[in-house]
Amino acid sequence: MPYDAPSQKLNLSAGFASVSVAAVLVGLKLWALWATGALSIAASLADSAMDLFVSAAGLAAIVYAARPADDDHTFGHSSVEDLVSLGQAIFVAASGGLILWASVERLMAPSQPLTAEGAGIAVMAVSAGLTAALVLWQRRVARLTGNKVVAADMLHYVGDLLPTLGAILALFLSARFGWSRADSVIAIFAALLMLRGALQIGIASWHALMDRAAPADVVQGIAEIAALWPGVRGYHDLRTRTAGARVFVQLHIELDGAQSLEAAHAIARSLKRAIREAYPQTDVIIHMDVWQA
Repeated sequence: MPYDAPSQKLNLSAGFASVSVAAVLVGLKLWALWATGALSIAASLADSAMDLFVSAAGLAAIVYAARPADDDHTFGHSSVEDLVSLGQAIFVAASGGLILWASVERLMAPSQPLTAEGAGIAVMAVSAGLTAALVLWQRRVARLTGNKVVAADMLHYVGDLLPTLGAILALFLSARFGWSRADSVIAIFAALLMLRGALQIGIASWHALMDRAAPADVVQGIAEIAALWPGVRGYHDLRTRTAGARVFVQLHIELDGAQSLEAAHAIARSLKRAIREAYPQTDVIIHMDVWQA
């Protein structure tokens, strides 16, 4: 879909906010890890480091995907979003695997007390507040612009709230009851969530890179619009494919051959406009055929 200036500014603001928050969280959690030695904070730190990478890549993807089509990329540049997502999935999986291995190793070893739990809790509480504020802004931008990179980044930060809150719980249990092993258990749970998320991101990116069709409800909605559109006697060969945040649509419509070319083009233009209003992420190509009674 064409990227208008207001939408692009909103998307960029969400991208810059994401990178800024991730950088602040990495710094805070590095200090908290050094002060406490808590693996649950290490898991949350790995999440934030991954977020910094993901957010930077997402920001670059937003900028690059918004470039207009050119001679080398006649369908635009939106597939970069899928390439970035696949790289993110690999990074997430590697981070989750390392945290899982370290957590199991510590769980099997003799219990080690945590330190400076109060300071760690304070840092993680600040992290949770910053993350929640970022999620609220990203949700607003995604709703207004329909950008899938922003929406995916928002969902990722929503998922990050769990390990952050888990780290707070682990530190509280250690300080209050001396249950230092809760740190490793929560870190294992966070690592499994990271691996699950990596699998979901990777599968979605793979499908998009393989030109998978748009979701069934989108295809059905486009078909219903075409079937009921004034002046359209029939339609066929409705095909879709996804690339990043965009959905490319090709559709043949059957029109009365007795009408003027200008009238036929007016019908096609109005149908194209209606489809794009219903599904703003689409790029629509309509072929006109003569209706055979």
